[in-house]
Amino acid sequence: MLRVGICYALIVLFAFCVVSRVVYLQVFEGDEWRGRAQSISKKDITVYANRGDICAADGRLLASSIPYYELRMDFQAPGLTDKVFKKNVDSLALCLSKFFGDKSKSSYHRRLWNAKFHSKKNRYVLINRRKINYNELKQIKTFPLFRLPPNKGGLICLQESKRVQPHINLASRTIGYLNKGTGHERIGKVGLEGLFENDLKGVNGISMMQKMAGNWLAVNQADPKDGNDIITTIDVNFQDVAQSALLQQLQKYHADHGTAVLMEVKTGAIKAIANLGIDKKSNSYEEIYNYAIGEATEPGSTFKLASLMALLEDGYVEPTDSIETGNGVYRYYRSDMRDSHFGGLGTISVQEAFEKSSNVGVSKLVNKYYKDKPRDFINRLYEFRLNKTLGLDIKGEGQPKIKYPGEEGWSGISLPWMSIGYEVQQTPLQTLSFYNAIANNGKMMKPMFVKEIRYHGNVVQDFDTEVLKRSLCSRETLRKIQSMLEGVVLRGTAKNLKNSNYSIAGKTGTAQIADKNKGYGVKVYQASFVGYFPADNPKYSCIVVINSPDKTKGFYGNQVAGPVFKTIADKVYAMTYAMHPPKQDEQALEVKVPISLNGNKEDLDKVFKELEVPTDDREIYSDWVLTSRQDSIIRYKNRTVTNNLVPNVKGMGLEDALYILENAGLKVITSGFGSVTKQSIRPGTRFRSGNRIRIELS
Repeated sequence: MLRVGICYALIVLFAFCVVSRVVYLQVFEGDEWRGRAQSISKKDITVYANRGDICAADGRLLASSIPYYELRMDFQAPGLTDKVFKKNVDSLALCLSKFFGDKSKSSYHRRLWNAKFHSKKNRYVLINRRKINYNELKQIKTFPLFRLPPNKGGLICLQESKRVQPHINLASRTIGYLNKGTGHERIGKVGLEGLFENDLKGVNGISMMQKMAGNWLAVNQADPKDGNDIITTIDVNFQDVAQSALLQQLQKYHADHGTAVLMEVKTGAIKAIANLGIDKKSNSYEEIYNYAIGEATEPGSTFKLASLMALLEDGYVEPTDSIETGNGVYRYYRSDMRDSHFGGLGTISVQEAFEKSSNVGVSKLVNKYYKDKPRDFINRLYEFRLNKTLGLDIKGEGQPKIKYPGEEGWSGISLPWMSIGYEVQQTPLQTLSFYNAIANNGKMMKPMFVKEIRYHGNVVQDFDTEVLKRSLCSRETLRKIQSMLEGVVLRGTAKNLKNSNYSIAGKTGTAQIADKNKGYGVKVYQASFVGYFPADNPKYSCIVVINSPDKTKGFYGNQVAGPVFKTIADKVYAMTYAMHPPKQDEQALEVKVPISLNGNKEDLDKVFKELEVPTDDREIYSDWVLTSRQDSIIRYKNRTVTNNLVPNVKGMGLEDALYILENAGLKVITSGFGSVTKQSIRPGTRFRSGNRIRIELS
């Protein structure tokens, strides 16, 4: 009894401990253990959204995400028995060897065999390091074993998206690229990819997976929402022209880098933006930096437009006034100002000083009228908005620099040197926007890169044009400046750009820029041309800037940058029919009668009467007629239909041809559209009712 009592007591004590532990776990640690159980039996998987596309103005892709797949194989899949594996492994090895072409059949066979029977550590084995596209995946899924369901064949496809630009280097810096973010995601950092990251990335979904009977099954899912598509203002054809022309000139002059931008005058829409720089490693030109937006340098002679505008707006000069340039050298304190024209230009008009880009002439005018009141000149430049950024949404815009009298760096030679584009800084796009305003009758537009945001083809947001300044100057000043810009091409430094098809207005620029390490001690040049076309009715403005060309080959703006501008302008003009003036062709204006098909005379009479087209139906006795156009009249000829003879229906429309042939008793087979050109049975041939005839229309 003692032993039984002790056992009973121990059992009671054990039961009490068990119950106490259960109560403790349920009450005090219940949440923790329930969470652990759920983490083992349930898990959330992120379903990544499809990133939106970046498209050209006409919808062609500029950047898109394409799915690629990594192939793995689960050798412990429930249905992948030893018997099934051994039966198919030879064929699978052969298919993989032929598809990837990197290993022999025996190598793949050995690898698959070892993974199945000799390696138990790594369950999911990588088939090949190369990632495949969707079309290749469809082919892979036809291979032995892989065409079976995943739990039987073991094929596992891990998808990841790769961002590609179908047109490779076209506007790639403006489009932007993706950087690695947290986890497996990649996010936009620069260009349009970075600017519209929130629109493009979409919203990821969540798939809740639960383990049931040893398998993971989706029991609930929050679907992902695809990203929006960005429709840019870029024209792929114009972009290709700009990039090709720029590349050719960079290669010709062994330049370090360059940019070309084409803008629509009325809207400020950027139709093309090319940025190319030399890659020292590959010794080829690539889009490695957005020079048009980010590189602020001394613009040189293209800045003379602002200087002349200030002089004209303040009423100090007229284009016909004269200025003495002497032998082309003029000293300001201890610094000599020189003209590029050897021997000087002597006494010339203000307009000639601008057209021939006289440094001496322009600087003397500015120094004469603003020397004692430099703030008036700088204030004018500020009124032209040359000291402000364009407020681009794309990151990285260079800061313009126009120092004010009294600031650090201001000296006695600042005013004359600033007047010709030194001691100031502008980006190419800032300079282009200024010239575009002149073409747009004084209205300065904010450069526009995107016109719409769409979701699955539906417009989500429109982007309107934005005006930065309603009027740069008076109408009178504007008219004079426009005439002077045309004169640069007609008579001045850019005569090589003149052509007979359309007019160009613009300004050349040749600036000696400071070397990063050695300052102005080493002569490094920047060649540019900026302008608009057609000059009499501007549609597009364009700037071309080429940095550090080989001095032995050339460095002047008209010689290095001008031809790129002309190539772009010529091809844009050729591709834009709306820019061509209408041609008055006397033959085209002559009233002509329409071409008519052969047919029923009564029907034709009604149509021609309604259209007031004269007809000649003399000696016409048949119901069906042939028609011909002679001079300004339609002439009829008889066309008879005889019983039991195949009618002639050539030249008729389908309706009339069917009517005649079927009424005659023939079964008709037709092909094509338009008028009858062929019939399988020759006209006038005898036939029996029910015979088949084929007619071809075109």
